Amino acid sequence: MTATLNGASSAVAEAACCAPAPGAGALTQDEAVTLAAKFKALADPNRLKILSIVSSSAGDEACVCDIQEPLNLGQPTVSHHLKILVDAGLLSREKRGVWAYYSVVPGALEFLSAALIPQESK
Repeated sequence: MTATLNGASSAVAEAACCAPAPGAGALTQDEAVTLAAKFKALADPNRLKILSIVSSSAGDEACVCDIQEPLNLGQPTVSHHLKILVDAGLLSREKRGVWAYYSVVPGALEFLSAALIPQESK
């Protein structure tokens, strides 16, 4: 009889401990892959700083030459990081003569922040 009571109380305890099933706010596989690629691009401190520099620049755009000095990196290294951010869809590139200007893709930062904050808590 004790076994039955313990078994019943165990079932109740298990039911109380289980988290609710994922709701409509859970990511789909495609969304998870897209977000992972974007966050992977931001996983490097230099790229995170580049995004910060570009988003806070006058006119919301920056040239490679504007980014090199604050990072204390060479032009090829900065260009490599910029390419990763462009490929991830976080920055866009516009060529003007011999210079390339970078700007934050509209909605990219909002997309990332929305992914971090569940809809219920907004």
